[in-house]
Amino acid sequence: MFDSIAHDMRYAVRAVRRSPGFSLITVLTLALGAGANAAMFHLLDAVRLRTLPVRAPQELVEIRVDDMTHARGTWFREAALTHPLWEEIRRHQEPFSGVFAWADETIEVATTGELRKVHALWVSGDAFQVLGIRPALGRVLAASDDRRGCGPDAGVVLNDAYWRRELGGDPSVVGKLVSIGKIRTPVIGVTQPGFFGLEVGRTFDIALPICAEPAWHATSRLDSGTAWWLTVMGRLRPGVSMEQAGALLRQKSGPIFEATLPAGYPSASVTPYLAMKLVTIPAATGVSRLRAQYSQALVVLVGITALVLLIACVNLAHLALARATARMPEVALRLSLGASRRQVAQQLVVESLVLAIIGVALGLLLARTSSRFLVAFLATGNAAVFLDLSVNVRTFAFAAALSIVTCVVFASMPVWRAARTKPAGSLASSRPLVGSGHERPGVRRALLASQIALSLTLLAGTVLFARSLRNLRTLDAGFEQHGIAIADVNFSDLQLPSDRAVFVHREILERIRAIPEVDAAAEVLIVPLTGGNWNNRVWMDGSDAEHGRVVMRNMIGTEYFRTLRTALLAGREFADADMTPSSSKVAVVNERFARELGLDPRTVGRRFWIETTPLEPRALYEIVGVVANTKYRDLREDDQPIVYVPLWQAALRRPAGQFVIRFGGRADPVLSAVRATFDGMGPTRYSFRLFDAIVQDSLVRERLMATLALPFGVLAGILTALGLYGVFSYTVARRTHEIGIRMALGADRRTLIVWVLREAAVIVVAGLMVGALLALAAGRAASSLLFGLTPYDPPSLALAGVLLAFVATIASYLPARRAASVDPVIALRQE
Repeated sequence: MFDSIAHDMRYAVRAVRRSPGFSLITVLTLALGAGANAAMFHLLDAVRLRTLPVRAPQELVEIRVDDMTHARGTWFREAALTHPLWEEIRRHQEPFSGVFAWADETIEVATTGELRKVHALWVSGDAFQVLGIRPALGRVLAASDDRRGCGPDAGVVLNDAYWRRELGGDPSVVGKLVSIGKIRTPVIGVTQPGFFGLEVGRTFDIALPICAEPAWHATSRLDSGTAWWLTVMGRLRPGVSMEQAGALLRQKSGPIFEATLPAGYPSASVTPYLAMKLVTIPAATGVSRLRAQYSQALVVLVGITALVLLIACVNLAHLALARATARMPEVALRLSLGASRRQVAQQLVVESLVLAIIGVALGLLLARTSSRFLVAFLATGNAAVFLDLSVNVRTFAFAAALSIVTCVVFASMPVWRAARTKPAGSLASSRPLVGSGHERPGVRRALLASQIALSLTLLAGTVLFARSLRNLRTLDAGFEQHGIAIADVNFSDLQLPSDRAVFVHREILERIRAIPEVDAAAEVLIVPLTGGNWNNRVWMDGSDAEHGRVVMRNMIGTEYFRTLRTALLAGREFADADMTPSSSKVAVVNERFARELGLDPRTVGRRFWIETTPLEPRALYEIVGVVANTKYRDLREDDQPIVYVPLWQAALRRPAGQFVIRFGGRADPVLSAVRATFDGMGPTRYSFRLFDAIVQDSLVRERLMATLALPFGVLAGILTALGLYGVFSYTVARRTHEIGIRMALGADRRTLIVWVLREAAVIVVAGLMVGALLALAAGRAASSLLFGLTPYDPPSLALAGVLLAFVATIASYLPARRAASVDPVIALRQE
């Protein structure tokens, strides 16, 4: 058997060399189809399937709150816990062999001027021990390092990649001091290579003990019961299941939340807070904001690339069928000389397998480059994306499966044709005979109709994703994004008292507004579409607080709406007189706010209450203005009720600020002038972003779908056109004799062209009908990725159908025209 297979392999290699054109087309078609699939699977594997690079990751679970609807405070990460909750969980860790907490953060490292940042990982003392992470140099953080009041002297642990990139892999780095902002701290060790952290899609540069957090923040989160910033994980004890651990945590949830109830917590939220329950979920694959954002999109893209591969395989089936027809005399000769049909089939399968392996191998090479391009595509201006793209067992298994599938599809046609070959008939005629002596075109037509159906599904998806992206880009978000720069400035190094900070902010704003190219400027706490979130419960004056509702909140300075060009519908904007702690409590609300609280959309003068928060007591505000609805967190959300309050009325005092700056002309001169303004204020740190870039970053998922679906849709159209052209060219060539007879009997060119086009139309219509059903099903599966469209959008399906029908008409017209040009005398002489 092995000798026979080896002989077939040698013959297959010679056959590939003898047919370079056929082999090249086959390999390139497979490479494109397999490469696209391998690239998407590689990325999907890195985002969703790979486990953390730690010891026994399947034993890890994440501990979180089951329902945070009624939680109050500030979120630094979704499903995070507060530090007081973490400390209580650490006291109740019976079902775990170890528990730990962590959080990621970007920390400024520049001492002055434009900011430079590092990715920090805050960890509790037992984190590295529980994870099983060993040091490459020095030691890692231990429980003894994580104690209240530890400060910067506790030291930091460097990531291996950061140590090599920034410090040149200095072996004597342990014990040296490194600067993290204005703070110098000793290096105690370097982690082992390959450990990127606990969030898929993000790596860390330095790891710091949680107890040192107050050294880097003016307002510490350690005692705050409303700062949700820590992710808590645990390793299950041997013999304890995740369900058992979760059940025990649920039992202990009551005492844990009672012990951590923050002082001054909103009275309406106390009961829901005490009713919260802790649950456990598997954490072998870590946590990932990237996974939550792109997981479904990647699954849909895998489905799209699978369609491309199917279309490519159908095209290859056409090629294989045509080549099998041409080789029928050879097959008949082999059968006449005593070869069994099994031996002939084995030979054909081995030939197909050789081509499939070459094509898939080339596709894997393309996939590695494509995967890195996709990772770069996912990166935004604020954060790079880190993914482990090393090849693993799953990648090889996927490649092997692709080779087998393509081989089966590719070899099925020649094997089927060989099984129907009659040696006597095939050897007696130069035109190969199949079965009864007449070739049946049903198989070709079925293949072609299926190719059209698959192509319509892919083209319809492409149109849906492109129109969805267009809808988001042309959406009226309530503000004008073009020509706006965002300046983040930190002047904590000036060491100003809090009552003086407001005057520094005003001076900065006045200097920015004095720049000739600046049309308007304002200060804001939360820039729209950046993901910031602040909500409070409000209720109208004279009504019961229990009937209030939660609204979004923002703190702004003067001229904010003028700067963003948000329409003022009634009343006024804030003035300088509103920007002091002693000023009357005033607010500007949007239309949705007025409607939600039963007010006329143009009502001013009404008053409402804002609940007690850790920053300020319950207060009564007067509505002085109403503005148009604007997007708050992202473009996809429904309009939210928003209340705007004066930035410097509240008790919040920060030695930092965000300024929105509207300018005319180019951005570079304006940013240079603003940079000079900040430098002239003394030791400050700052960074810049363009609002256009922020909006584009918020549309990465939609741009990914539209950008990748478009070339796949074009490729599907090209493959379909080639398939139609090839089939009808083959049909015309096989039926030349018949065409000559028709012309001799009086058929004109127009009649022959209509004859060929009519056959093509039957196939195209059948394919479009089946494809429409497939497209509707596929659209429903991807409905959550669409915006402003339904999965059953008639214009998108009609546009895709018209495009495909046009391509099919052109592809079938060319063979039809050639058929009409046949000389009947020459045609009649052919066998």
